[in-house]
This record gives sequence, C-alpha cells and structure tokens, in this order.
Amino acid sequence: MKDVQIKRVTIDEVSQLQQIGSETFSETFSAVNDEADMKKYLGERFSVEQLSGELSKPQSEFYFATQGDDIVGYLKVNFGESQTELQDDNAMEIERIYVKKDFHGRNVGKILLEKGIQIALERGKGYVWLGVWGENARALRFYSKNGFAEFDQHIFVLGDKRQTDILMKLELKGGNV
Repeated sequence: MKDVQIKRVTIDEVSQLQQIGSETFSETFSAVNDEADMKKYLGERFSVEQLSGELSKPQSEFYFATQGDDIVGYLKVNFGESQTELQDDNAMEIERIYVKKDFHGRNVGKILLEKGIQIALERGKGYVWLGVWGENARALRFYSKNGFAEFDQHIFVLGDKRQTDILMKLELKGGNV
C-alpha cells in the first residue's frame, strides 16, 4: 500500500489507540478464545489508564499506520527495562503489531515491521525480538518469512487462561552485536 503513513502516537491520541488496540486484538483472537477471558484481558490491557501509562514510558513507543484519516494498524516497541522479557540493552522488543482485518494482505503489517526494524537500527540495537501465540500460524509464518527465528517460549496470560507464546528473534546487521 503506497498511501500508508506511519506516525508516532501521542498521549492526546490515547482514545484512538484504545479503539484500534481493542478492535484489532478482538478481530485476531475472539473466535479462538473464551468470551469472558477476552473481556477481562481487553478491560485490563486496553483501558485508557493502562495505555496512558504505557504511552508515558520513555522506553516504549507506539506508532499508527494510517490511510488517509483512518487508523488501520499500530505498532508498539519497547527498549531497556520496558521490554516484557529479556530487558537486554542490545535489543528492542516489538510487543505489538496489529492490523485491521480489512487490511490484512495489503502489506500494512510488513510496513509496521519495517518501521520497527528501522527504529532498532537507528538506535544501534543488535537484534529485535517478539512473542507470538503458538497457535497463531498466520503470524508465525509472517515473522519466519521476514527473517525471525524461534529461540524460546514464555507463558502469556489471557484472562484466566495460560497460553504459550513462541519467542522469535531477528539479528540486525549494523547493530551492536
């Protein structure tokens, strides 16, 4: 998509972030998870208070993918102590890449991934890592196709259910390896 723009999210856009975050997470996972677990997770992780706190962390950044006036996806990256697992100063975590269902297959996810990699390279990071639900075959294929390799796993709690995420890593040329 040639007309997709990427822009950093500001605290004034928290309600738009809440909307795109809840919408895309629901689209991606509602059909394969318990409704009560989804409701609990969305209420905890996508509240205005939670997202405002995340936006105010200097080592976390959010970016919108827009087409015209529409927000069609978003990216969240973490550095240093804001990373959810490794907290390696030589790494950057891509915590979230989500795209509206109507925009799947239009390279929006690829554009957001490239933005994340660009950010890591600009900051001299040696690698980028992320977690993907082990049952999300589409996302696992996407990241594998884009050079990420599995290196570990961790537990992700959605509502009251424990799920296994596959941790994947992309080594960067030009970073601090």
